[in-house]
Amino acid sequence: MTRVAAIDCGTNSIRLLVADVDLQTGELVDLDRRMTIVRLGQGVDRTGRLAPEALERTFAACRDYAAIIKEHGAERLRFVATSASRDAENRDEFVRGVMDILGVEPEVVTGDQEAEFSFTGATKELVGREDLHRPYLVVDIGGGSTEFVVGEEHVRAARSVDVGCVRMTERHLLRDGVVSDPPSEEQIAAMRADIEAALDLAEETVPLREARTLVGLAGSVTTVSAIAQDLPEYDSARIHHSRISHDRVREITDWLLRSTHAERAAVPSMHPGRVDVIAAGALVLLAIMERIGAEEVVVSEHDILDGIAFKVAEAAR
Repeated sequence: MTRVAAIDCGTNSIRLLVADVDLQTGELVDLDRRMTIVRLGQGVDRTGRLAPEALERTFAACRDYAAIIKEHGAERLRFVATSASRDAENRDEFVRGVMDILGVEPEVVTGDQEAEFSFTGATKELVGREDLHRPYLVVDIGGGSTEFVVGEEHVRAARSVDVGCVRMTERHLLRDGVVSDPPSEEQIAAMRADIEAALDLAEETVPLREARTLVGLAGSVTTVSAIAQDLPEYDSARIHHSRISHDRVREITDWLLRSTHAERAAVPSMHPGRVDVIAAGALVLLAIMERIGAEEVVVSEHDILDGIAFKVAEAAR
C-alpha cells in the first residue's frame, strides 16, 4: 500500500484525508479523515476577493493538517482548491500561504477536474453492485458550486455550475448581513429560480435524466441523511451508502426552510458551520431529484478526497 495525503479546500470547508491505498484491489483505508469549516468563500460572490479573516482561518487549519500529515508519515500530498479560490482576484495570496505551511502548491482545479475526482471517489466501490444500476449521476453539492457527472465506470460527461449552499445563502437569504430566519416565500422562490437555471445549464452538457442511480456527495447531502435517520450524532458509518427517498428529502427541506437558526442548531448531527447554509443545500438536492425524477439518493461519504488520494497513489507508482 501507498500512504498518501489529500486536501480538498472548498468554499465552506477544508478537508484532509490520510490513507493507505492499494491500487491493485482498489482498497482505500482511512488513517485520518477530518473537516474544518473555514468559510474561505466568505463574501467572494460579492467582492471577488478572499477576505483576510477567511484566509487566516484557512491557514490555521492548514497548520493543524501539516502536523497530522507529518505524524502519519504520508509519502505524498496533493492539495486541491476549488470554487472560492478559483474565483478570487487575490488567489495568489492564498497560494503563497499554503506553500509556506504545507510545502506544496495548491492546484486550483477547473470544475470539470473537480467533477472527475468526485466521480472516481464516489463510484469506485459501487461498480459491480447489482442493486445499483448504471449510469450513475454523481452530484457534489459544495459551498460555491455543484458538480454533475454522468458515467458508468468512467466519466461520460461533466459540468460544474455556480450554485452551492454558501453562494445561494449569501445571494438570496441575507438581509443586512444576517441570514433571514426563516426566509420569505419570495426569497425561496428567487433561490429556486437560480437553481433551476443552473440545472438548465448543466443539462446542456450532462444527460442528467439518463441516470439510473443518483449518488449525492458533500456536507449538505450527508447532513440531510443524518437528519433523515434522526441520528443522535454525526455518524459517518451510518451515513455512508444510506438511501433517502424523494419524499423524505422534500419533508426535510420544507422543515429547514421554515425553521429558525435555533431550531436548526438544536439538531444533534448538525455541524455548527452548516446551520445557516443547510437549507439552501437541501433545496439544491431536492431540485435535482425533482428534475431527474429520482425516487431516492444514495449518499456517499467517499468523494473528491478519495478521488484525489487515488490519483496521488497512481502518481507515486
